[in-house]
Amino acid sequence: MNGELLFLAFEVSKLFGLPALGLIAIWGWWRDWKRGKLLGVLTGVWLLLLLLSTHDRSDPGLSGWTHFWLVIGLIAVLAVGYGEGLRALKARVRPRAEATAEARSAFSAAELDRYARHILLREIGGVGQKRLKAARVLVVGAGGLGSPVLLYLAGAGVGTIGVIDLDVVEGSNLQRQVIHTDARIGMPKVFSAEVAMKALNPFIEVRPYHRRLTEEIAVDLVREYDLVLDGTDDFDTRYLVNRACVAAGVPLISGAITQWEGQVSLFDPAKGGPCYACIFPVKPAPGLVPTCAEAGVAAPLPGVIGSMMAMEAVKWITGAGETLAGRLMIHDALFMETRVIGAKMRADCEVCGERH
Repeated sequence: MNGELLFLAFEVSKLFGLPALGLIAIWGWWRDWKRGKLLGVLTGVWLLLLLLSTHDRSDPGLSGWTHFWLVIGLIAVLAVGYGEGLRALKARVRPRAEATAEARSAFSAAELDRYARHILLREIGGVGQKRLKAARVLVVGAGGLGSPVLLYLAGAGVGTIGVIDLDVVEGSNLQRQVIHTDARIGMPKVFSAEVAMKALNPFIEVRPYHRRLTEEIAVDLVREYDLVLDGTDDFDTRYLVNRACVAAGVPLISGAITQWEGQVSLFDPAKGGPCYACIFPVKPAPGLVPTCAEAGVAAPLPGVIGSMMAMEAVKWITGAGETLAGRLMIHDALFMETRVIGAKMRADCEVCGERH
């Protein structure tokens, strides 16, 4: 009796199986079923029809109807796969198109052309470029490290860039301080840097401070900015910048170079990371760490380390990738080795310890 019922069901399925699938698909679309639900119901009905097709008495093996439903299933799988692939492709393209549209509302046509390579990057896009334009960054020092930092921040479209330095351009600077030129020897470095930055990108604001950074002005000056980059070769200034950044709650990207080696880190104790004094609690004894003027420095090294500092700044502003917060990167250019070590805050740090 069960065999008779199955055979009868098979005969019915031959007549109404395919229309039934079509009607279910139309009903599900009309009732606005979720994609997963509709596919689940259609798959269940297809499996039932495939099972019934095995009860064809005229064909004891795999019947013609079994092959028919297998082919239908294969066609359906290919169609669904193609549709999902198309959806995934559109999902990848849509954010880029939206980012470009958003950027058009914030930038002039000339700026859009200038920043096009940034806007195309998924991690930056129009939103990230708007953040760069709105950002205020202070660079301490317009020398070896400051040169690439200032040029790349200007090129990247950071809207407001402050630069503080008391020195003037000297001939010995030009071996590595690529933001300056021979024609500007004797000019204050901050004004020389301003000339180069505005020539590179007229859409940014440059704030030059031709003076020494002192304890009296440091905190108030830092509070005017979102991020500080320190490229000085003077330990007293490095510790001063760190104290000012901790007091103002502003992140600090610090770089240092000597001879063939350099290091970079991002210090943000307001977010639970260490400050500069956590890693270097005691200033080196005089003469222990010679300056570039005393020990020399390979010409491209400031470009390498300064570019990394600028890259960290762009990432921090746009939220792209992983920064060097809580990590110290050390680069040995002579043997072309780079390593990154962990850096943690110290509870007993005299600068930021009380904040944790």
